Amino acid sequence: MRDAGIGRLLVASLHQGIADRLPDRLEFYENWLNPRGLRDGTIGLAPLHAVLSFLRTEGDDYARVTTTAGEYAAQWAVSELSALRRWAATRLPGPVRRRIALGVARTLVARAYTGSRTHLSFRKKIATMEIKSSIFCGVRERVPNPLCQFHAAAIARVLTELGIPARTAIMACQATGDGFCLVEINMSGLPEEQA
Repeated sequence: MRDAGIGRLLVASLHQGIADRLPDRLEFYENWLNPRGLRDGTIGLAPLHAVLSFLRTEGDDYARVTTTAGEYAAQWAVSELSALRRWAATRLPGPVRRRIALGVARTLVARAYTGSRTHLSFRKKIATMEIKSSIFCGVRERVPNPLCQFHAAAIARVLTELGIPARTAIMACQATGDGFCLVEINMSGLPEEQA
C-alpha cells in the first residue's frame, strides 16, 4: 500500500510530465515511478522523494516537468468533478464561482499529498493559498529558487478549466527558507458582468 497519503493523481501527473518534458529520461525515472506501482497506487514516499531529488538536478527541466504535472493533475481533477459541482463552478455568480473553484484547487493540493496543510484566504479577486509541508519543498538544504511550480500551475489550471482566468505567483517557498509555501492567485481576468 502507498504511504504518507501520496495521491495517484500526483504520481500519474508527475510521470506524464516527465514523459512529455524529458522523454529520453523516462526509463530512468520509471525505476521509481514504475507502471505497476502507478496502476496499483503503491508508489511510496521514498521513491517519490528520489524522483523529486533527481528532477532537481535536471536544472530548468525541474520547473518544466512539475508545471506540466500540475496542469495535468488539474485537468484530471476537474474532469472528475460531479456534474452539479461543475455546473455551480461555471454558472453561478462570480464570487461564488471563485470560491467553488478555489475549493477544488485546495482539494487537489490535499489529494496530491495528504501531509500538506493548506489555508486559503481571499479578498475580492485576489486569493492566497498557504501550503505547509509541501512534498515538493521538503529539502535538506535551502535552495535559491522556489520549488512550488506544481501547486502554482495546478491552481491556475483548475480555475482556468472552470472558466475563471487566473494567474498565480509563488510569493514564498519552504524550500528557500520560508516557513511555508504561499501562492498568490489573481482572478481579475473575469469579465465584470460575471464578477
